This record gives sequence, C-alpha cells and structure tokens, in this order.
Amino acid sequence: MAFRVGVLISGEGSNLQALLDTVHGRDGVEIACVASSRAGARGLERAADAGVETAVFAKAGHTDRDARDAALGNWLDDRRVDLVVLAGFMEILGGPFIRRFEGRLINVHPSLLPAFPGVRAIEQALDYGVKVSGVTVHFVDEGVDTGPVVLQEAFALPYARAVEEVEAMTHEIEHRLLPRAVRAIAAGRVRRDPSNPRVVRVDEPA
Repeated sequence: MAFRVGVLISGEGSNLQALLDTVHGRDGVEIACVASSRAGARGLERAADAGVETAVFAKAGHTDRDARDAALGNWLDDRRVDLVVLAGFMEILGGPFIRRFEGRLINVHPSLLPAFPGVRAIEQALDYGVKVSGVTVHFVDEGVDTGPVVLQEAFALPYARAVEEVEAMTHEIEHRLLPRAVRAIAAGRVRRDPSNPRVVRVDEPA
C-alpha cells in the first residue's frame, strides 16, 4: 500500500513541484492530495497537471479558523493521508489540527532553526548579519517553528546580500531537502528518541 502524502500550500507551489517531480509515484510514495488556503494559488495548477486531487480551504469560507481547520482535517483523513506537509502554507493552524496530526505533520522553513523563526526569516538573517544560513525540515508543534528538527542543510551567505539571490539559494536547498525528508519518513527511517522527543534520528539508506 502506498504511503499517502497530503500537501498544504498557499501560493506558487515550487516545493510541491519538487515533491511531484522526485517523490510522487516512486518508492511507494504518493502525493495523494493538495489543499490550498487561496483559490488562485499556482500550486493548484501544478497538482492538477499531475493528476492530483485538490481543494481550497479559505478562512473566509468558514465561520472561523477552527471550523476551517476541522474541515481541512476531515478532508485529509477522508483521503487516508499518512503525512501532512506544509509547503508554503502561509496561515496559522490551530492547536486542535496540530494535535490531530501530531507526529505526521512537517514543515520546511528557510533558516537554521531555532534561529529566525516565523515570517521573513531570510530578511531577518540578512539584517542580523549572519555568515551562514540554511533550511530546516521539522515536525510541527503548537509553537512558532519550534518542533523537533528532522533535517537541516546550511550554506554560506554571499557578500552580495541581495534578498533575491539568497532566496534562490534557499529554494534550491528546500527543493532537495523536503523530498529527502518525506522519503525518509515514508521509509520508516525517521525516529524520535523516546527519552528526549526533541531528538530525531534519521537513518540514511546504505
């Protein structure tokens, strides 16, 4: 039986495209569905082009965020997803949703967490003057980018610190690190230490 992944997006969907190109339909992994918080998200077209089911869950279509989150969670459960991936989902998910998918919900973030959580992480890093930045894939908990780290990759920041240049470098890493994390989780190679749940072990393939 395939390992089924649900992906949540809000915009362009470039990380979704990386998953479709490198993970979907390979090694028993299937991108089963894609949900967006915005009806006009380019990522919905990417999913449709790949034959993946899509839906829109805008807050405006529900009485409040909790109602939206519940409807989204029901939709994901109905599609029997094993893992939920936040790939540029730009809205806050409430505690009930996060607890519902605890241990099955991951996010990709454009910094070396715990440095520079939240929005504008790249701009925060540049403003701070750091020499090294990177990308983190982590489990999602009820804090802001505070969940246990699955994978990280660092890179040296160039002296020419144009935001667009750093964004391009960051996206290049995201597009390989997120699929790598999904493959590892699907293969059962990601384990949390029972004595310290913040410690995540990832067994690399031989």
